[in-house]
Amino acid sequence: MTNRGEPPIQLKGVNHWFGAGETRIQAIFDASLSIERGSLTILRGPSGSGKTTLLTLMGSLRKVQEGSIRLLGRELRGASEAGQEVLRRRLGFIFQAHNLHESLTARQNTLMGLQVHGPHGDAAKQDAAAVHILESLGLGKRIDYLPEKLSGGQKQRVAIARALVSNPEIVFADEPTAALDKDAGLHVVRMLKALGKTRGTSTVIVTHDARIIDFADRVITIEDGRLVSD
Repeated sequence: MTNRGEPPIQLKGVNHWFGAGETRIQAIFDASLSIERGSLTILRGPSGSGKTTLLTLMGSLRKVQEGSIRLLGRELRGASEAGQEVLRRRLGFIFQAHNLHESLTARQNTLMGLQVHGPHGDAAKQDAAAVHILESLGLGKRIDYLPEKLSGGQKQRVAIARALVSNPEIVFADEPTAALDKDAGLHVVRMLKALGKTRGTSTVIVTHDARIIDFADRVITIEDGRLVSD
């Protein structure tokens, strides 16, 4: 378990490259920061500035090449794949590409967010949790629809439900409101803020959506792979 006094995300001197030899390009330069428990942090900057790369490094979706990243009290650099997989089960991920299973209903896609924690949970309680969060996201009448019957915004809300249904300790979100109208986008961000206050969930959002900036506890700007303001 994470020490309650230790920030859930800590980066120190992180550098990251893509490619090798003459084609090697540095994407992240000497990134150091701490994300506090229960906070909502926004990463912003121009396209190609390294926001998503930094997000995926923090979320243990890329290997740490240089520097240190501590996630929920565990050092990621040099960590085994098995150890990182255990950590990922404590996280929620929301990406622009919603990656829903086309053969599964909204309810079934959401349930997958619980089943990654093991197949032995109480099926009735899991189903109730899936239905509750879908209803809270305005999908009460679409619970048993397949993705082909959902709009782009509705698919994104299913992806958000899947990420949040397991009550993750940290949520990593890449443009989670891009496919949503103003009201739906603000509702999602308010939900994330509420999770921070009631459950101590930390949220890190990459976004170009100016409508949600005022909800952030902290805004970090990245340019050309460097943290330039905080």
